[in-house]
Amino acid sequence: MTAAAASAHPRTALSVNVNKVALVRNTRHLGIPSVTRAAQLCLQAGAQGITVHPRPDGRHVRAHDVYELAQLLAADWPGREYNIEGNPTQNLMDFIRAVRPAQATFVPDSEDQFTSDHGWTFPQDAARLAPLIAECHSLGVRVSLFMDPIPEQMQAARDVGADRVELYTEPYAAAWGTPEQEAQLARYTAAAQAALDAGLGVNAGHDLNQDNLAAFVARVPGLLEVSIGHAFMADALELGYAGAVLAYQHCIDAGMAQRS
Repeated sequence: MTAAAASAHPRTALSVNVNKVALVRNTRHLGIPSVTRAAQLCLQAGAQGITVHPRPDGRHVRAHDVYELAQLLAADWPGREYNIEGNPTQNLMDFIRAVRPAQATFVPDSEDQFTSDHGWTFPQDAARLAPLIAECHSLGVRVSLFMDPIPEQMQAARDVGADRVELYTEPYAAAWGTPEQEAQLARYTAAAQAALDAGLGVNAGHDLNQDNLAAFVARVPGLLEVSIGHAFMADALELGYAGAVLAYQHCIDAGMAQRS
């Protein structure tokens, strides 16, 4: 990629979701593994951000983790992004008001949902999201909406006040290595372009891994950030936190090199 092309395509950032570190810790009462230590090691290795999803049932990160990570990032890593995600009609807004992270990612999960599996829909969700997005903006917090890759929904996300969308990538990951892979990539390419045309930034996350990440980065236009948790932590068990960061940064760099 030429210097001119590189300047036209900002490098995709890696935000590490540390929920699964907390999940392991929560099985005992010893305080290990440490969520803040995991975040610190990932940041030291070059991760551009840390993501948490504090669910109401506390099965992953808990309130004290959210606050301790905020202190860590503010004190030692002020240039890195703190992304707190969750349903703003549940417990998310209390954390946003207290911590004021760089980014809030609104996800339409039910309280007992196993994992995120769909995005917001418009116009159905517009009325309840608009005032919450406006409140985040009043606090100086950027808002990203978790969205399915539907191009027609992107302008509506912008109209309700979102700054970015996070494209839900499980369908792409599920199609990886199958005859549907190319069709899924085309869906995400079209959705990202529609988001860009609407004036939105583009993030992505869910089941991205070392196998499928580079191709996604290469093809999806304007990709500012990927949030990776489950696969990252599975790889970190073998590679260590720093090794996993380097491996995923290599995937991002490989994808960036393929962009035209």
